[in-house]
Amino acid sequence: MIHRRAVRALIITGEREVLLMRIRPPHGGDRFWIAPGGGIEGDEMPEVTLRRELAEELGLLDFEPGPAVWRRHHTFNWGGRRISQKEEYRIVHTDRFAPVMADEAEARVLDCFRWWPIADLSSAQERLTPLSLADILERYLRDGVPSELPDEEVLID
Repeated sequence: MIHRRAVRALIITGEREVLLMRIRPPHGGDRFWIAPGGGIEGDEMPEVTLRRELAEELGLLDFEPGPAVWRRHHTFNWGGRRISQKEEYRIVHTDRFAPVMADEAEARVLDCFRWWPIADLSSAQERLTPLSLADILERYLRDGVPSELPDEEVLID
């Protein structure tokens, strides 16, 4: 079992859209949508990880990492390995841009990027992760940053 920490960005535009990436698992299976971001290296701070990951995965350089709004502990299989990943989801506000993938490993599993209207997430026919993504974003837009983070979501695939 590989244990890792990760940080992901919920990138929101003023038009209430969120940028997601559809990926193909390397071992086969259905494609699904995730928020950009990735693994924290060593004792790296989450904000530093987010800057590195969004530069590599999207070409996004000019942004301020926002507050954490969600946490998840996800255990899953990936590329023949079992991974236990603790994730933190942070808000990033920006104008719409055309993402450009520079990370070769991520490019192998990337299917496409899409700016999703947040209002459309709850009726999406494809798998979104986290599963409660629509609720997380709608609650943030309605109520702002939570005074306390909700309990960590636990998901075991």
